[in-house]
Parts: sequence; structure tokens; C-alpha cells
Amino acid sequence: ARVLIGDKGYDSNRFRQALAARSIEPCMPSCRGRKQRIPHGRMLYRQRHRIENMFGRLKDWRRIAMRYDRCAHTFMSAICLAATVLFWIKES
Repeated sequence: ARVLIGDKGYDSNRFRQALAARSIEPCMPSCRGRKQRIPHGRMLYRQRHRIENMFGRLKDWRRIAMRYDRCAHTFMSAICLAATVLFWIKES
């Protein structure tokens, strides 16, 4: 990834340094207690709601929200199936 979009909760110097070491640009607003505000891309940050909405829709599927599948392969298959159905319903 080139950019990581995150909440204020992930705003820490250690986390930002770890991202910089991997050449990833952080796009997160500064937390309220930070003395010097760090600029971020507001337009990019506003697109974060799309990701939040996708996770919200996936969690409507109880099997995914409670992670009933023990095997990672089966769990990923359930996520792919749910995403396909949600995409199909949205397009129709």
C-alpha cells in the first residue's frame, strides 16, 4: 500500500515512524492532544467511509461477524461469497 487511511486512534509517533520505514504515507488526522497538528489529505480521508460501510455490511453476515469458521481458507471463502452477494444485490 502507498497510503494508510486511519482514525485519530492510530495517531502516534511510533506508528507513523513504522509506516515511514515502509514508505507508506499515513492519512489520519492528528489526535486532539497533539501540540503540533500533522497535515493530512482531507479528501482522501473522507473516502474512508466506503471501507467502513463495507465492513459494516459484511458484519451483517453472522458467520463472518462471529468467525464460525476455524480454517482461514474457509473464512476467506465466506468473505468472498458475502462480498459477491452484496455486490450483486447493490447492482440489481
